[in-house]
Amino acid sequence: MDLLSLAGLPARYKLWTPQHIKLILNDLLNAGRQPVLDHNHHLTAAIQWLCYAQDKRTQQTDQGGVSAGWSFEDGWLPSYPETSGYIVETFIAAHNVSPQPELLKRASQIIDWELSLQNSDGSFPGHFGETGSSPVIFNTGQIIHGMIAGHYQLNRPECLESAVRAGRWMAACQDSDGCWRRNVHNGIAHTYNSRAAWGLLRAGIAANDNTLIDAACKNFDWVLTQQQQNGWFANNAFTTDAEPFTHTIAYAARGMLEAGILLNHPGYIESALKVAQQLADKQKVDGYLAGTFNENWQSSAYYSCLTGLAQTSIIWSRIRQAGISSEFNSSITIALDYLKTQHNTSHKDPSIRGAVAGSAPIWGRYSMFEFPNWAAKFFADALLVEINDEPVPALLPLPIKVPNGQPSVEITGTDSKVGTQL
Repeated sequence: MDLLSLAGLPARYKLWTPQHIKLILNDLLNAGRQPVLDHNHHLTAAIQWLCYAQDKRTQQTDQGGVSAGWSFEDGWLPSYPETSGYIVETFIAAHNVSPQPELLKRASQIIDWELSLQNSDGSFPGHFGETGSSPVIFNTGQIIHGMIAGHYQLNRPECLESAVRAGRWMAACQDSDGCWRRNVHNGIAHTYNSRAAWGLLRAGIAANDNTLIDAACKNFDWVLTQQQQNGWFANNAFTTDAEPFTHTIAYAARGMLEAGILLNHPGYIESALKVAQQLADKQKVDGYLAGTFNENWQSSAYYSCLTGLAQTSIIWSRIRQAGISSEFNSSITIALDYLKTQHNTSHKDPSIRGAVAGSAPIWGRYSMFEFPNWAAKFFADALLVEINDEPVPALLPLPIKVPNGQPSVEITGTDSKVGTQL
């Protein structure tokens, strides 16, 4: 996209303001390149920005949650239930690397806010800044991750109760083939809901609730039916006429990978490996990864989806941590280096300092002209899993233990989720 095209964008982006002009020129003139510093330096800046985003909602009706981010159009946005939910695990992990009791307090404040939002049927509001927002399967699944962290790592038993209630709502909304077609974004099926099913699975294992485990596995099995031989997932974009962002590609693959690890299921792991290998193959030597891919793993995107790149780095790290393969180590290194070049840790404006844009350049089609909180969250997670060589979220509950060669889980209702220990 050139200057003339930028000038033709809608007025709502307020491209004429001095701050916005500077951010655009920075990307135009030097591709936004920032110095590549050590992991801890970038981690500290990202966590500080997330804390600042949470503080921006102080004395608001959504106090306790984390602002969805900062945008050219609206400035600071309301707290986002979905992403605040999985920021809980990031704050806890950051505390474990460098003890900061304040981060545990912040995580608990998020949980307090989330619990106040939970509907009587167990679901959570699906969007931010909307009174009476309808629940969405994916968003509720992400909040479950935060509740699982609260249960195991903050010793809050009410969090498991909340997660189970949310899981039962998800299971009740599921179609017989394992797909969710009700209470979903844009009213269409999404394979990236495997990441929500991962949350459902964790709740089921933690509560020893086979109904929840069965529902999660039914979704993983359905996702397998949507995967081409080359690893690409159908029905994995926000709309039916779009190519999936690396953000949603990574969401789908992460759900399958973590399910495979928890259930000792080779088929789920293989599904994620196909995606990991394709994305590593498409990565450029400087770490750049295109923002979208079609069914042939080709891309016409002029930008990188920074969120998706950070998520992909986490998948590569988790594959190594789980003892599956170390083939992606160089891909992780250059991915993190590229992300660091897009991470301004010295900007005088705290709205920008430590934030991660949705896209590089900032006018890329994913979260255009925005610094979403989940971009900073996944960048922080990608750094944390390398610094500490531990997963985020923590591997709790632990994977199901079975004798070598025995079925990993015995549940009636589906037949493809029986795996063997790797």
